Amino acid sequence: MIFCPQCSSILMPKQEKGGNILACSCGYKHKETSEIKLTETREEIKEVEVAEEEKNLNPLVEAECPKCAHTHAHNWEVQTRAADEPPTRFFRCEKCKHTWREYK
Repeated sequence: MIFCPQCSSILMPKQEKGGNILACSCGYKHKETSEIKLTETREEIKEVEVAEEEKNLNPLVEAECPKCAHTHAHNWEVQTRAADEPPTRFFRCEKCKHTWREYK
């Protein structure tokens, strides 16, 4: 990068009289143009990894599914109401993946 000696802005390439020059918005033009190269580098885009199977990291507890009556479900808690209220417990059936909640 070359900076303008008058206003310290970056000199930008412009075409003038059949050639490329470096010029500033203040009107300054860089005289030496033989070594001007404009290069751009791009990083390689990484492919998005697709998970074949959803892995559940929530604990497995004994709870009866209201849909299929299976006795095991994954459990997690979320604070859905005010801070002075107890959290809401969510369950997801291990067998049919039905999700339900329990308020306390």
